Amino acid sequence: METAIIAGGCFWCTEAVFNDVIGVSAVESGYIGGTTPDPTYEQICSGGTGHAEAILVKFDPAALSYGDLLDIHMATHDPTQLNRQGNDVGTQYRSAIFPLDDAQRAEAEAAIARADKEHGAHTGKRVVTTIEGPAQWYPAEPYHQEYWARVGTRNPYCMAVIPPKLMKLRKSFAKQVKA
Repeated sequence: METAIIAGGCFWCTEAVFNDVIGVSAVESGYIGGTTPDPTYEQICSGGTGHAEAILVKFDPAALSYGDLLDIHMATHDPTQLNRQGNDVGTQYRSAIFPLDDAQRAEAEAAIARADKEHGAHTGKRVVTTIEGPAQWYPAEPYHQEYWARVGTRNPYCMAVIPPKLMKLRKSFAKQVKA
């Protein structure tokens, strides 16, 4: 198993996407990239800690390459929005990749270049996703884990944001989606 850490807005939403990807064995919501040690959700929401809501993805590289994982990430959120995703505004919702080694850093640079070319051709907008780290990972509180699977369908915010992301995943990456 390998590990990837990515941020692309609300972690409930990114977690829901990657739980449906073949080769992914676990997804953990958490915080990364800030200065406050052991931050809480309330501290993160203030925008003052510098952390991003992010997910830590455990995946099998024989079933899903890191590059493919990043391509899914770039396609299932808007990497052209600076410090926001839709109505979620603030640095805690930034689009970022946190590579764990030099090989992941090189793949992250390549994935951003691919996404920038794709978005530029279709929307004229530039990708603003950052490559950050190394940085300390902090797991989010237990009530955030597996949020979509547990309670998301009863949350109007999740119902508005997550199904379109899942539809895009199924349309654009059909061969990589769990049955």
